[in-house]
Amino acid sequence: MSDFQFQYRHLLGKLRTQINCWAGHYQLNFPALFLFLALSLIAIPPAIAAEAISDTPIVDSLTPLANDTEQWSIHAQSTYISQWKNNFNSPYYGEKSMLNKTEGDIGRSYTFSATVFLGARLWEGAEVYYNPEMFEGLPFSNFSGLGGFTNGELQKGTSVPPSYYTARAFIRQTFGLGGGKEHIEGVANQLAGNVDKNRLVFSYGKFAALDFFDANTYSRDPRTQFLNYAIMSSGAYSFAADTKGYTYGVVAEWYQGDWVTRAARFAMPTEPNTLQLDYSMTQDYGNQIEITRDHTIGDQAGKIRALWFQTHAYMANYQNAISLAAKTNSVPSIYNARQANQTAWGYGLNAEQALTKDIGIFARWSWNNGQTETQTYDISKSLSGGVSVNGAIWNRKEDTFGLAFAANGISASEINYLQLKASTMFIGDGALKYKPEQIIETYYSLNVYKGVYLTADYQRIANPAYNAARGPVNFFGLRAHLEL
Repeated sequence: MSDFQFQYRHLLGKLRTQINCWAGHYQLNFPALFLFLALSLIAIPPAIAAEAISDTPIVDSLTPLANDTEQWSIHAQSTYISQWKNNFNSPYYGEKSMLNKTEGDIGRSYTFSATVFLGARLWEGAEVYYNPEMFEGLPFSNFSGLGGFTNGELQKGTSVPPSYYTARAFIRQTFGLGGGKEHIEGVANQLAGNVDKNRLVFSYGKFAALDFFDANTYSRDPRTQFLNYAIMSSGAYSFAADTKGYTYGVVAEWYQGDWVTRAARFAMPTEPNTLQLDYSMTQDYGNQIEITRDHTIGDQAGKIRALWFQTHAYMANYQNAISLAAKTNSVPSIYNARQANQTAWGYGLNAEQALTKDIGIFARWSWNNGQTETQTYDISKSLSGGVSVNGAIWNRKEDTFGLAFAANGISASEINYLQLKASTMFIGDGALKYKPEQIIETYYSLNVYKGVYLTADYQRIANPAYNAARGPVNFFGLRAHLEL
């Protein structure tokens, strides 16, 4: 084991001990946590600040730059998020309900992640990337009871003690098509260099579907921006992901002037919301196509995206589950009704617009047919939007204030299913007084020093899991984020 690996694992072990102490006493020593996070990454050489994901390269020059082509790069991030919630109205609860602490829930939910982003050039136009990652997390109510979950870093269940795995390992090949040259900034999973403005890009390997699709400048990364799933992404987008949030597949991108077209096939889990993927991508897979159009209004930049997606996998159909239960006079169950070759589909519209150089707005609308169990969240239709304000207005240019909302709904088939006292993998109160789930989130991200950020976050969720008889629930969060 190298000195770096020893130091890194040793420091993570010290941090894990401190986290377990907090989990036992439900008290947060935030300065100590922040010190541990800083130490956990100090052995990594400094680099340009990096986000965890980078789907569209950041163009920092519309003309080529000489002698500014990276042959390799190292970036890193570490993020700790802690959340609390109030005791809320709960006249009853079921197998998959959000619970109060008095009903058996934990008092605090948390996540801790650390990722290293390695990249290198292979030959002309070819790059390879590898991202080892560590994750630890403890969700409220065993990840149940909400359509829009409150922490986009949370995986689909508990991960204590921490797990170590490969988050991404992929190769990218670019073919230039002319149109002049531009320079791309070096960030995580993107080497700096000059590329043709018009080009074809192919990526193959392991990554996240959201690395490429459903991007938005103002709301896409829970490590730095909004935390709620239904705000950081299109809530009804049923994208491919294993229980770590990653998939395997191939992506094609065509950059042409102000347009970008993306198409991909990703591997789906062989059973919903499990770790094993169908690497053949012939039985369980997801297809998606997205078109992006860049524009300016006045001198302010904006983008509009249109997404279509399809899921073909081993899943349960809600109506089939209801029909099967009627024959046996039992409560419907998706586990008894799963079949191969089930299909679901949907679409999403996604817009962003800068109003000034310091203020931007965004909105998303997404829908899926909602006839089968979910592969991501229990959301069949979702409308979200918000505003992001850069702190330059009050002389804090690295700070950010955000305010957003989301309104989520589910299909008539799923409503009927839940009203029969049934549960999905994520929601089920034993009864349902249906009403759309309503979410408000606001945060303030404070830049402490260079790549060090502290964030306070608040979320209010009315009608949790679409049940007007329960809630509302207030969530309070703190986040520490480092990037190198």
